[in-house]
Amino acid sequence: MATRNVPLLAAGCALLALSACASSRDRPPQSRVPGGEAAQAMLERAPVRRPALGQRGEPGIVATADRAFARAAQEVGLWSAYRSFATSDAVLHLPDGVTAAAPWLAGRADPAAAPQWSPTAVWSSCDGSLAVSFGRYADPDGTVGSYAAIWARQDLGRNARDAMPSDAYRFTYKLRGPDNPQPPPPAPRVDAAMAGPDAIVVAAIGVIDGKVADCARGAVPAAPGIDAGGTTGPLTTSDDRTLQWHWVQDTDGTRRLLVDYYREGRWQRALDFVMPPGGARR
Repeated sequence: MATRNVPLLAAGCALLALSACASSRDRPPQSRVPGGEAAQAMLERAPVRRPALGQRGEPGIVATADRAFARAAQEVGLWSAYRSFATSDAVLHLPDGVTAAAPWLAGRADPAAAPQWSPTAVWSSCDGSLAVSFGRYADPDGTVGSYAAIWARQDLGRNARDAMPSDAYRFTYKLRGPDNPQPPPPAPRVDAAMAGPDAIVVAAIGVIDGKVADCARGAVPAAPGIDAGGTTGPLTTSDDRTLQWHWVQDTDGTRRLLVDYYREGRWQRALDFVMPPGGARR
């Protein structure tokens, strides 16, 4: 079965519908506030109110959490970032099978350099309690491949008022693997400052494909069962039962993630991510 692959995102801004909250850092300087000093003083006294965490699926928020995870890997270290962004019961789908993330990560030293990654697609349940991101990564040695992560929304309790919506998401499963064969090295990047006055340098813009399950009226029809074959993980569903997922470890070492969601009045396969032992063919 073919793996869904999406080309590696180039540097640039992703077009996301992201939730943004104002803070004192975002307020304009006094000279730019209409009304001068009095208006500035009112702004400084006004409490910062963040919107409540939504109860609807928003792929942009999940993508923001995934990007924050990738950024943390660069800033604080790869395994430190994994420990910060994993749920307490998260699992990693490694080449030799699925393992609990917490004991595997415990005491593991961060490597000198971390991979870079970015999501290209996100599927969410209607209520936003469960979502999956799929994207591309590049290791420090130049190896590129694809990954998928399952994201579960956490209850932030008393901290919810001061949290960004993306803060609520932590990954509960992750699978990654290289392309086979590896694509040729990318062409050297052109530095606009060195290219000369007549050169035109265009930064690539990555578009994230975001989809949300239907918010069904009444009971959702029964979901498809677990695909047979190999060792199969538990079937996990969102709180509103509009998205479900499970993993498979085949006897030959092939790893697989299957995600279904309820959309357009029927159950559909959102993602079938297959990673053979030698890497996914493109």
